[in-house]
Amino acid sequence: MSKTVLQIRSNGQITLPTVIRRQAHLKEGDLLEVVVEADGSLRLIPKVAVDRSQAYFWSKRWQEGEKEAEEDIRVGRLHRFDDIDEALEFLDEGVSE
Repeated sequence: MSKTVLQIRSNGQITLPTVIRRQAHLKEGDLLEVVVEADGSLRLIPKVAVDRSQAYFWSKRWQEGEKEAEEDIRVGRLHRFDDIDEALEFLDEGVSE
């Protein structure tokens, strides 16, 4: 683990030295989340921006569905169809009116 002392400039900015950026695989323009711990220490966490049109995929609800689907596949709870008509018929049978 590296330790480096940084100075906060008058406008609140800090500079991460090149050696730190390389070790953390950071480059210009990368996003960092700052977490203030209970003891006042700071933790920087690299983040990736997600296009708004893809944000739904990372919602809690969608991720829960992904985990459920992965479990269904893992235990063999799945159906295979020869064509789209067969799949649609299967889905229609499962719909209660």
